[in-house]
Amino acid sequence: MDTLGGAEFAPAQTYLNTATCGLLPRRTVEAVKLLAEENAAGGPDGAGSFEAVAAARAGYARIAGVDPDRVAIGATVSAHVAIVAASLPVGAEVLYPGGDFSSLITPFAVRGDLKTRSAPLEELADAVRPGTGLVAFSCVQSADGRSADLPAIREAAAAHGARTLLDATQSAGWLPLDAGACDYTVAGGYKFLLCPRGTSFLTVTEEAQESLVPVHGGWFAGDDRYGSCYGPVERFAASARRFDEAPAFLAYHGAERSLALLREIGIEAVHPHVTGLAARFRDGVRALGYEPVPGVSATVAVPGLGHRQPELARAGVLVSDRAGNLRVSFHLYNSAADVDRALDVLSGLSAAPAAAAAPAGG
Repeated sequence: MDTLGGAEFAPAQTYLNTATCGLLPRRTVEAVKLLAEENAAGGPDGAGSFEAVAAARAGYARIAGVDPDRVAIGATVSAHVAIVAASLPVGAEVLYPGGDFSSLITPFAVRGDLKTRSAPLEELADAVRPGTGLVAFSCVQSADGRSADLPAIREAAAAHGARTLLDATQSAGWLPLDAGACDYTVAGGYKFLLCPRGTSFLTVTEEAQESLVPVHGGWFAGDDRYGSCYGPVERFAASARRFDEAPAFLAYHGAERSLALLREIGIEAVHPHVTGLAARFRDGVRALGYEPVPGVSATVAVPGLGHRQPELARAGVLVSDRAGNLRVSFHLYNSAADVDRALDVLSGLSAAPAAAAAPAGG
């Protein structure tokens, strides 16, 4: 299996760590450089382009399967989740999977006047009950790549009148996404969406929009942006743009290019590519006598092997140690050779390169 990214990517090592941070395409790097140079020279567009931000919004909307009017932009997932958390009534119950990522859970926990409750991911749908106000969950778990049963969770939430908040940070960019099927979705852009850090996307259905308060509201969320610069914003945008944060323009100029690349290649091509590589790795580690977390995700976790991460790094294979798991994640710039390289190191058949065998310095 060859890579899908072509000349857009040139990793210096075997990079199997997209679940931590995706590689930037060359076109993205060039866009960021160009804007930085324009900023340094005092270019006519000032800090950045509204058109580039709009193109990034539209690019994400296509991936998420929604209209651009349903997408708000910002810098971090936790800030977007905080909008939902701040808008819940006192005493509302929030249900989430035990061990889900902190950016999704903490904004609810710190309020102090909400009821928060967790359940194992596999039992989340059955844990929804009368009085549950919101079910917040990741599509794919960060620690081990397990996937949520989206249809069952949505069905259970609808049966009890609960809203749903889906975190697609570990899935958007390789797994087909129907954001309109949940009341709210969030996705950090710097992993499988290949965007620079400082990009995050929130989608809100038209029905759910009135349930949220634009607590981060500033001039960029105003219906008339430049007419909203001074004093309180008198009229917010009618669309989900009312929940926008003012963008980090460098990040969004890059995001426009990254999301365009994903559209050109197509999630329908990325999905079988990365899941095929993940299946190859799962089969390989089983042959070595280890048992990976079962699933069909682009992220594979092998319990108890997290301590091998430094050894792999010395051999030029970049992976993660998460919750004691060796976490390996695949994207469009990976190939079967990358899988085999990691397996060779784990089997002891491949030693660290001489240049990496000892740390630099004294």
